[in-house]
Amino acid sequence: MGDILRYILDKHTNKLSVLGMGCMRLPGRLAKPDLAEADRLIMEAIGAGINFFDTAYIYPGSENALGYVLDKNKVREKVYIGTKLPLFRCHSYTDFEKHLAKQLERLKTDYVDYYFMHSVSKPQDWQRLVDMGILKWLAEKRGNGQIRQVGFSYHGNAEDFPILIDAHDWDFCMIQYNYVNVNYQAGEAGLKYAHSKGVPVFVMEPLLGGQLSHGLPSEAKELFEKATPGTSPASWALRWLWSQPEVTMVLSGMNKSEQIHENATLSETSQMTDAELKTVAHVANIFAKEYKIPCTGCNYCLPLCPKKINIPDSFMAYNASYSIGRMTGFHQYATTTGGLSKTFSVHDCTGCAACEKICPQGIEIVRQIGLVKKRMEPWWYRAAMSLARKVMAGRR
Repeated sequence: MGDILRYILDKHTNKLSVLGMGCMRLPGRLAKPDLAEADRLIMEAIGAGINFFDTAYIYPGSENALGYVLDKNKVREKVYIGTKLPLFRCHSYTDFEKHLAKQLERLKTDYVDYYFMHSVSKPQDWQRLVDMGILKWLAEKRGNGQIRQVGFSYHGNAEDFPILIDAHDWDFCMIQYNYVNVNYQAGEAGLKYAHSKGVPVFVMEPLLGGQLSHGLPSEAKELFEKATPGTSPASWALRWLWSQPEVTMVLSGMNKSEQIHENATLSETSQMTDAELKTVAHVANIFAKEYKIPCTGCNYCLPLCPKKINIPDSFMAYNASYSIGRMTGFHQYATTTGGLSKTFSVHDCTGCAACEKICPQGIEIVRQIGLVKKRMEPWWYRAAMSLARKVMAGRR
């Protein structure tokens, strides 16, 4: 293991790196991670001291890629794996076993270190699993060593989070938390409540799907640069989290070498000063005014869309049209969504709302798509894209 990271003991004295690697956004195409690049990055992360890797049943290709890398390099015993039981796919007791068996096969292992109940949104979600016999099943799996620790990832409201924390003797939990989500979902109050109950808290979306690194408005970037020249916006977001003693681990979806080494080094930084905290609060206010749709780019919705609309990139381009500039948003939209690169765009949405059933942010996607359509696909844009596609087709 590397020696540039801090480590912390969890509830059962496992020595965890305070920075974990999220494997939802591994390099490559959706459902087909680039295995060579995943191999390089994951092994770099291990070399930097990162020993926790987070994946899930429903992250397309992620469990397979992680399992391939750990098995190929014979490093399974050097790291902790966190993966997740897909609640919406569980309809009976036998589904628990079916999904875990598949996950163990993908991960090329015979046990999972940290097993999450995935995307719990309300106490009723957990009660439904209890009614199906999840407690008996978990006791059996813990007894035979296939599951070492049990927790949940949360996407509900602030009021329900303490109820869930008290509903079971959890080994850990995971919440979405960053400097613009202080009062969103579990929020700061949930973080402190879990900590007060002795439940380690893992933080997801520390950069809000990258929006707090490359998606900040120019005014916000200038504030950070003026305060500490040469430091990245991402470093501010991570240091803000590590300044809070209630945060056990921060999970970052790093897909570049420089991100791994910068983030690992940052884990050793000291507490933020009052002046720095005021700068972060100022940036959060600027960002909130420009961040129209709270999409993190998790891609959960993509497999469910019958028209294969690139919903996350459409929302990101829409947000960029406000936070950075309209022409930047149009360029991003044309090159990543319904312009030159895709057949279907938001204009093709049928309003079926299949995407809304799984969105962890609770976004009214169909309504928001209407706003994106109005701003990003005016008549002249559609005419220009139609002409451009015809020209490109004629050159083939």
